[in-house]
Amino acid sequence: MTAMQSDVPVTPKPIPVRVSGPLASGSILQPINSSMIAIAVVAIAAEFGSSAGVSWIISAMYITTAVCAPMAGRLGAIFGARRVFMAGLVFVAAGSVVGMLAPNLGVLIGAYVLIGTGIAVHTPNAMTMLRAYADRYDRHPRTAIALLVMCGQSTAALGPTIGGLLVGTFGWHSILWVNLPVVAICAVWVMRADVGFAGGSSDSLRTSLRGLDFGGIILFVVALTTAMLFLISLRATPYYWAAPIAIIAGVLFVIHERGTVEPFLDVRALVNNAALSATLGRALLTYVCFYCVFFGIPQWLQTVRGMTPIEAGLTMLPVAGVGVLATSIGSRTYRRYGVRTTLAIGTTALVVGGILIASVERSTAPVVVLLIVAAVMGIPNGFNNIGNQNLINTVTTVDDVGASIGMYRTMAFIGANLAVVVTTTIAGSAIDDVGMKHIGWFITAVGVLLLVGVLRSKHMGPKVRRG
Repeated sequence: MTAMQSDVPVTPKPIPVRVSGPLASGSILQPINSSMIAIAVVAIAAEFGSSAGVSWIISAMYITTAVCAPMAGRLGAIFGARRVFMAGLVFVAAGSVVGMLAPNLGVLIGAYVLIGTGIAVHTPNAMTMLRAYADRYDRHPRTAIALLVMCGQSTAALGPTIGGLLVGTFGWHSILWVNLPVVAICAVWVMRADVGFAGGSSDSLRTSLRGLDFGGIILFVVALTTAMLFLISLRATPYYWAAPIAIIAGVLFVIHERGTVEPFLDVRALVNNAALSATLGRALLTYVCFYCVFFGIPQWLQTVRGMTPIEAGLTMLPVAGVGVLATSIGSRTYRRYGVRTTLAIGTTALVVGGILIASVERSTAPVVVLLIVAAVMGIPNGFNNIGNQNLINTVTTVDDVGASIGMYRTMAFIGANLAVVVTTTIAGSAIDDVGMKHIGWFITAVGVLLLVGVLRSKHMGPKVRRG
């Protein structure tokens, strides 16, 4: 009897919530800050008198996060994942204080650079600690990853509602000071948690820092910033000089990364790991659509429908509720049917949501119709992120998962930057009915492209690696 029992495979237990909960708590800071600003931009523009300048608050934050996210895993390996996680909280707190006291738009943009630096490090280092804990104690990380995704997606969806309530009641500064209690709670929780993983390199600080690819970082910043500057300028006076700089810097960046032993962004890994590169590309397009919704709809609700920030935020509330439910159902769908089915459901919902945004008579539609549209847009958030992040966990090793999730976050942040470009280019700085229609058809087209890619992909078998 004992011998027979010993032949029965033992299913690993999930990572306990006392470990995954604290690590997931840090993941709420990035989505809540990026989604609250969508409600506050109208009030910020009114105070500082520059609608075009306000778009650079969002761009500055996401350019910073796009740069810092790939470094986050590397820094965690040098200094220890938990130390870097905690340092991110310090940056968020510092940026929030500077932003609350900002006398002009330039200082506010600088404050969001600090915030962007902080929020970039949490998810990659949380994933590193979760994978290390799972390997050390023979636990499976699926439930922990689902919690990480759920915290991020639910707070991203709740962000416009929370931001609307804060801005409408206390003014736009309140979206910054709300970070401080969140940072404090997260810091205490993480420090008290036994994550079972300290990390950190045994090399000297100088030797470790020498491994950081500062040349690649500089080229990446130049390429992304000048590309953003050129694309955003197309609606007014195009900055043609920025285009060749972006192209040259981009080409040099790829050449430099391919020849660097420890690159800032591992171009060779993307070339050699087709499943990883396809997942990152899919994530980029998904996040462009995601942020088109979160940047576009709240502004339209206030400028065209005449809603207050509170009303606009509450109208976006169904995205949060459905997003949380979709994340839970998406996690179960992934376990039972695999990644292809999970992503197919998410991208189909994205197509349907885009069609609804494009076809609904927005100015005269009853509020209940707008709530239904918002609810539909909550579905792809949960399913797509569960599918993509689990797929990255499947196709990378524990040593590479932190850097890979960092690249995944970089795609999200570049997608947010591109969403600013898309909304500004096809809808203008003050989004009207025609602009929202264009945004809807753009989301529809991208959703169809993603759906075809998911159905035809060779990297999504019916089974996925467990754990």
